[in-house]
Amino acid sequence: MRNWTWVPEFVLEGFPVAEHLRILFFLVHLLAYLASLMGNTLIISITCADHRLQTPMYFFLSTYSFVECCFITTVIPQLLIIFLSGRQTISFVACFTQALVVFVLGATVFFLLAVLSLDRYLAICKPLHYSTIMNPRMCFLLVTVCLVLGFLFMAGPVVMLSQSSYCGPNVIPHFFCDFGPLANLSCSDTMSVEMLFFNLALIVLFASLLVAIFAYSNIVVTIVRLPSARERQRAFSTCSSHLIVLSLMYGSCVFIYMKPKQTSRLDTNRVAALVNTVVTPLLNPVIYTLRNKQVHQALRDALYRVQLPRYHRSNAPSL
Repeated sequence: MRNWTWVPEFVLEGFPVAEHLRILFFLVHLLAYLASLMGNTLIISITCADHRLQTPMYFFLSTYSFVECCFITTVIPQLLIIFLSGRQTISFVACFTQALVVFVLGATVFFLLAVLSLDRYLAICKPLHYSTIMNPRMCFLLVTVCLVLGFLFMAGPVVMLSQSSYCGPNVIPHFFCDFGPLANLSCSDTMSVEMLFFNLALIVLFASLLVAIFAYSNIVVTIVRLPSARERQRAFSTCSSHLIVLSLMYGSCVFIYMKPKQTSRLDTNRVAALVNTVVTPLLNPVIYTLRNKQVHQALRDALYRVQLPRYHRSNAPSL
């Protein structure tokens, strides 16, 4: 009841889905969620198991995959419950805790994308200095900085919004506790908090985007100068795949959060948020790693090591 918070819980409305389609939507999103978890977990496991993949790039990719797993686990199970039950009740504390985790991890993901872009820039454009710059200490430092910056940028607005008064409607027209719907339900004047959130989100998105643009523009220039047409085609194919992920993530987040007033277009925001929480995490393992020949070789070697003892047991001479 402190700060006149009269609402003890919120109701997540999710998507308005017809009764006979709920099970279908539940199964589709459950399969997408499990596929995302399996793909990202596979990246982490194979990176830890194969010494050939224990490089800075795969260290950043496995960290990125771990953060993605945490991010979607914070959101998607709630969406699955909503599909089954129609609505889902969440306590005041749990709602703002979810919002805090979602935005901290979301900001961390964008900073990690910037680090991944820089890593590829150094590997392709500065190959002689790459191993010296991207040493293990620098890799751990960059990941730590991403996590700390994600918390510092996003914790303040969420905590400030949680101190607002909530005394009226408690239905959130979303499948998780997003900033805009929560600001819309507040009985207090949240304009200053929304402007703070807008400015900080602007810094996170465009700072990381500028780093990615700088990195990939230099990568493209370097690729164009490659003597072999086959090498250029392979490099452009990899870059185009990465740029698809960047376009999906940045495009959806700019559409949702790049508005000083966070209470508009809530229905379309839900669809854009679904891209970030379902589609992009599903594409990331395929685009970033599973198309890579090194990963394919590591998977084949791992399967061979698993099958070899079985082969020896089945062909062992009987006494």
